[in-house]
Amino acid sequence: MLLWFIIVYRIFLEDLAAAIMKFLEYTNLDRLNVFLGHLNLGERTIKGCLEAYSCKHAGSDKRLSLSLENEMLDYLGKSSDTDSSSPVDLLLSRSSRKALIYLVLTLYQMYPDYDFSAVKAHQFFSEESWDTFKQIFNNYMFEASKEWTERNEDGSLLEVIYKALDEVVKVAECEIYVYNPNPNADPFLEEGAIWSFCFLFYNRKLKRVAGFRFSCTSNLANDAFLTDSPPYEEDEEIFADMDM
Repeated sequence: MLLWFIIVYRIFLEDLAAAIMKFLEYTNLDRLNVFLGHLNLGERTIKGCLEAYSCKHAGSDKRLSLSLENEMLDYLGKSSDTDSSSPVDLLLSRSSRKALIYLVLTLYQMYPDYDFSAVKAHQFFSEESWDTFKQIFNNYMFEASKEWTERNEDGSLLEVIYKALDEVVKVAECEIYVYNPNPNADPFLEEGAIWSFCFLFYNRKLKRVAGFRFSCTSNLANDAFLTDSPPYEEDEEIFADMDM
């Protein structure tokens, strides 16, 4: 069974190697990104970004595809398909294998400077529902939502995000995933980070993925970092005394 899957999966990834994620432009997403790009709330700053991609064949991303292939095949080779608690069941029994590749490719496009080739995709992605996303959003983005309502009159921030996503990927038809990386290898964390989330909405039929990452950083931590940094003039004095 496992050998059969490996052979079929190799063929699938050879075909996938010719695919690349194509960025999709939508005015409603751009409008939200302008608002969420750097929302200063006093002691904290909210940052968010929504991006959409087409998974249709339009180029080449062979290096990352092959890296993911080797990773998953290596994992399958070391896992027992009789272990019901193992993620190998997910890889063997569902078409989510293809979705996982697309999810990682989407992250790679969102953060081109970060190497996701070593990501254990089947371990770091968990499937969620819209209700779960809504609860997390309401709990963590309530200040941003309040700020949006004060500036706009076309519905709540969540409602506008839903409409924008629905225009691109048809939310009701989507599989919703959240990316949960190891804290020591989280590309979304930065200086003064308090929390961060990255949700991915995958429409299998449309072959589209929309990513929504949002985070919160402490302005106090950033101010402390700047305060602790030596003034530019002191740097000049230091370099002036050095024998170049």
